[in-house]
Amino acid sequence: MEEADLPQLLRMRWDPDATGEFQWFGYRMDDARGLQRRWHDDGLIASDAPSFLAVLSDDETAGWVSWRPTTFGNFEIGAALFPSFRGRRIGTEAQRLLVDYLFATTTANRLQAGTEVDNIAEQRALERLGFTREGVQRGAGFRAGAWRDGVMYSILRSEWVRTE
Repeated sequence: MEEADLPQLLRMRWDPDATGEFQWFGYRMDDARGLQRRWHDDGLIASDAPSFLAVLSDDETAGWVSWRPTTFGNFEIGAALFPSFRGRRIGTEAQRLLVDYLFATTTANRLQAGTEVDNIAEQRALERLGFTREGVQRGAGFRAGAWRDGVMYSILRSEWVRTE
């Protein structure tokens, strides 16, 4: 992630128009400022904290992919794209590259991704990548004034077919 990408990407933390329905969790200005400080310290890539890479499409900043450590050296991944970049499989490709990267550079055996039950586009993207739907997590997330059910997906190292 380049410094020039930061102002646009940090909009994901404070601008409801930048995120879309499933990614808006309220105004998180402190989080945005913390990520900006972190970028200067570690480029937003750390072994013990959420990490982020910019997603580019035709040299435009389309959004970001992220990963955070879970248990035993495994990771939870995610993606957030600006609305104008959705529906073109950019997020699917970005997540495919992230899965390739994490399995190639870490000892992780499991990658997981959660999304809301109503986020059908993300569920389809994960299924295209070979992730397995594990089940519904009732009341797992709070967004827009209500508790929402989530769906957990995962893929194991032995299931991943690396692509170039």
